[in-house]
Amino acid sequence: MEAGVFLLLLFPLLGIGSTLSFYGDSISFMAPEKEMDGTFKVTFYHRQNGKSNCQDQSSFSCDSGVCAGFNESSVLQTDQDSTGQGRWCQSEGHTTATILTNNASLSLRNSGCCWVSNVEGKTQWTTYAELDLGTRSDTHTVNSCPVTTTVSSLRVPQNCFSRIRILAHDPDGDEVKCRFATPGPTNFALDETTCILTSTGDIETGIHVFELMLEDFSTNNITLTYSDGTSVFREASGMNSPPLCKVKLQFSIEVLLPIPNCEAGHVQPIFLYRTPSHGDILHATVGQTFQLNAEAEARHASIHDFQVSGPQNMTKVFKDDLLGKAEVTLSWTPQLSDLYRYVPVCFTAETNDTQSEMRCVVVLVTQASTTQGKATVHCSANKMTVALDKASMPGIDENFLKLSDPSCSLTSNSTHIMGAMSFSTCGTKIEDKGDYIIFKNAINSFELANEVITRRKTVKIGFSCQFPKAISISNYYNLHNADYIFTESNFGSFGYTFEIFYNSSFTNRVEASAYPVQVKLLETIFMGIQASSELPNVMLFVESCKATPDNNPENSLSYYIIRNGCVEDETVTIYPSNKTAFNFGLQAFKFTGNYDQVYITCSVILCEPESPFSRCAQGCLKDPSRRRRRGLSGETGRHYITQGPLQFVGQPFPDTAENSQDVLMERSGTLPEVSPPPASPGTKSSEEGWEMRKIFSSNISTAVFASAFLVSVVLLGIMARYYRKNGRAEDRKVLIASEWEN
Repeated sequence: MEAGVFLLLLFPLLGIGSTLSFYGDSISFMAPEKEMDGTFKVTFYHRQNGKSNCQDQSSFSCDSGVCAGFNESSVLQTDQDSTGQGRWCQSEGHTTATILTNNASLSLRNSGCCWVSNVEGKTQWTTYAELDLGTRSDTHTVNSCPVTTTVSSLRVPQNCFSRIRILAHDPDGDEVKCRFATPGPTNFALDETTCILTSTGDIETGIHVFELMLEDFSTNNITLTYSDGTSVFREASGMNSPPLCKVKLQFSIEVLLPIPNCEAGHVQPIFLYRTPSHGDILHATVGQTFQLNAEAEARHASIHDFQVSGPQNMTKVFKDDLLGKAEVTLSWTPQLSDLYRYVPVCFTAETNDTQSEMRCVVVLVTQASTTQGKATVHCSANKMTVALDKASMPGIDENFLKLSDPSCSLTSNSTHIMGAMSFSTCGTKIEDKGDYIIFKNAINSFELANEVITRRKTVKIGFSCQFPKAISISNYYNLHNADYIFTESNFGSFGYTFEIFYNSSFTNRVEASAYPVQVKLLETIFMGIQASSELPNVMLFVESCKATPDNNPENSLSYYIIRNGCVEDETVTIYPSNKTAFNFGLQAFKFTGNYDQVYITCSVILCEPESPFSRCAQGCLKDPSRRRRRGLSGETGRHYITQGPLQFVGQPFPDTAENSQDVLMERSGTLPEVSPPPASPGTKSSEEGWEMRKIFSSNISTAVFASAFLVSVVLLGIMARYYRKNGRAEDRKVLIASEWEN
């Protein structure tokens, strides 16, 4: 039944607010509530961004008799420019609408004026939201809309624009897709799945306005049931199914003049480790003060404020020091009316000339604090272990606890619940907090899919290991990932080591202290993967290995060495080994462009050797669609292990006086300019002597240049002949460039 759609258009009653400069706005919904009489109560919060006065927000209206009534709150200004120049502000108000059940849909359309003066020349703006009121078969409630917002004023230097991450959280765990509601500004692109805004070319200075639509789609097949008893089927992430909710997000970005240095932490502030990560879900309790702390640093600029998008009555306390660091403490006490509300909070650190990246979190308001328990975390060289004291969590059912990756199991004894994982397994997230590297995981409770009620307590226990970047050992944790530990119910505990070796005997591995491993182009690199398992009879299968210029295996710039079990790089040599090892060598290469490091990430699987349907038995698959389902074979899940970095060094030049000028010529093509030495007492004029030396130097320079030219011609001939016979390195560069473009 498509009639079960509640379409709400929010528009201004033209008045004082319409004459103000509009910077954008956002809407967030609380979960709709169905009343005893069959009507729905829908509460939504509207944040509006402007220049100097944001309290004159527009009123909201329904028509066609769909809304039985409106209950509007007062609008309060939640943040403003602290410099006194009135450059930006934000306000929030909320409205509760009573929706009649017998109405098929509501469609209201109107427009307001005026956008702040912008490059695109837009003036009119429209705020829009659409919500399906059918009861979901998976949650037994009405759908919840995506949660989003932005700070009032986004600013970025023209030469420093890299990305802006848009908050797109769905309370139901649905897939959220972002798209431009109207054509976006020139040379901006929006990733539909990650909701990240990037540039695709040169962007014009000035203010650009953006109108985005956030839409959610269930990740499972569901049925929506309406008040009149009819129902409709929604396919999981179906391309042909309409979204469950649409929320429009509007904001503006001011592209500033270029600055000399775009390094984060130089002039542009960088957030430090105490700051929550983008997308974090934080918890607040009704009647108790919630606090959020953020810290930033700009070594060559002064941070004078933090811009904040938050709820009404959220306060902020700002502190700074003389070393370029500043911090803000946000405090807010949720009321009973905020219960089960998902509150978006975004913030930026501000300087006179620019601002930090925007980070956003979601604060979930609950009735009572989530059970935390007493946990002990041990951080070792490349893994962390957690032990939960059962006595600190009375009434907790350990059978309904899971790690971030539920395929990794927890164990227990009479006193503790325990888990062990390496820093790159079991859903562990690696976060760069500016001055710290942090590895995070969590133990959460879960419900069965078919449960309508539960009497088990909610458990959320986050744990982490953090290492300051300032100490050299942090490079070991971050770069040298050797031991990977996994646990699966059918295979027990098993692990992998991924090492670099000095030669093809694969007996002498490169020690952790030698990382990053320095190599030369075309040099053969020897790498080995070894599996270990509690089961005596298993087989290792390396399904893929790909290279990236950093330790992010999802980097779009990548190059496959092995794919779908098939060797793709022609320099790869696979050496004989036992069934739990995989040893290979390949010629070193680098990515074209300004990259000097390479990381290798491989996906690995363990199989039962006697299983004829396992992935190991299939071997190389030119057609990945022939991959059999894991449930039909004896094998583990696909796990990813990373090694690196390989750091490339050039051929050394002989460090002798007679070759020093040749070196300078090879690097720059010209002899260096030098100044005359000072005159010594009792000698001829130093300038006269210098002129003679200049003539002599010029003659030598000419001779050196001519000799170098002749040598270069000979070398070019030799190189041309060499590369006609050995073109593999260039072929590989072409492949890498092609992979990047694709």
